[in-house]
Amino acid sequence: MSLSAIWGLVQTALELGLTCSLTVLALFLSYSMLNVCDLSTDGCFTLGAAVGAVVAISGHPYLSIPAAMAAGVLSGFVTAVLQTKMGIDSLLAGIIVNTGLYSINIAVMGKSSLLNMNRTETVFTAVKGLLKDTPLAGFQDLVIAVIAVALVIVFLALFLRTRLGLAIRATGNNPDMVRSSSINPVFTTIVGLCVANAFTGLSGCLLAQSQKSVNIDIGSGMVTIALASLLIGQTFMGRGSIAKRAVGMVVGSVIFRLVYTVALRLNMPAFMLKLVSSVIVIVAIAGPYFKTQAPMLKRRLAGSRKEGS
Repeated sequence: MSLSAIWGLVQTALELGLTCSLTVLALFLSYSMLNVCDLSTDGCFTLGAAVGAVVAISGHPYLSIPAAMAAGVLSGFVTAVLQTKMGIDSLLAGIIVNTGLYSINIAVMGKSSLLNMNRTETVFTAVKGLLKDTPLAGFQDLVIAVIAVALVIVFLALFLRTRLGLAIRATGNNPDMVRSSSINPVFTTIVGLCVANAFTGLSGCLLAQSQKSVNIDIGSGMVTIALASLLIGQTFMGRGSIAKRAVGMVVGSVIFRLVYTVALRLNMPAFMLKLVSSVIVIVAIAGPYFKTQAPMLKRRLAGSRKEGS
């Protein structure tokens, strides 16, 4: 394989990894900070992609980004209300919203399962023109992804240090303690899920515009991919500041995409990629467990050898 081919694979993995890391950061906020496993991620990702595409096609590429994030906020609000105001379990609430979003996404896309944006001006085509005749010409996808990820990481690092951000973190750690401190856990849960799903909607919008198309299944399996990336990032970065852990999420997403890209390069059938995602999740979860169990296994092996001798 030539050096240019290798760089092409790495560049693709970086672009996809950075774009999808926005969803990983959303899961970082909802799952790691708020302790809520939001299973509406797949539908919310597609919703952001669909809304962003429709707004861009109407001639407003820059407006597509806040529109997609607003759609994500609405999705997160509905999910949060179901579990905080209607007594529905968080997992079931996510499944209900994800199921309902399939029909909503079809409606947003004009009763079609596919939107083509080949002739549509997007954020990426606009930035491509700005970067023309510069050293970054042709790297507009990477530039936009880096800027978006950097802004989200800075926002999370600052937001989670505010009084509201600390309340959200406290709600995930001990909701009973939060109630005793006169903080409303319902409000913090709603805000946390709204912010998290805004990032998911942004991720879907950017991916759709970079690919210049939206398919109704564009978000399929995204929650699995994001969870695997999150666990990989936790393994590499461990504990630390919010900014450090957020960077770890991005690193995990890029590593996941590199593995995915290598699997595609090895001519693995497309239907096997879901299995690859599942295996990566298993390794990411079981790896730290076996690492902690390794000393005990070594002692057992040493003991059995002594008894045998």
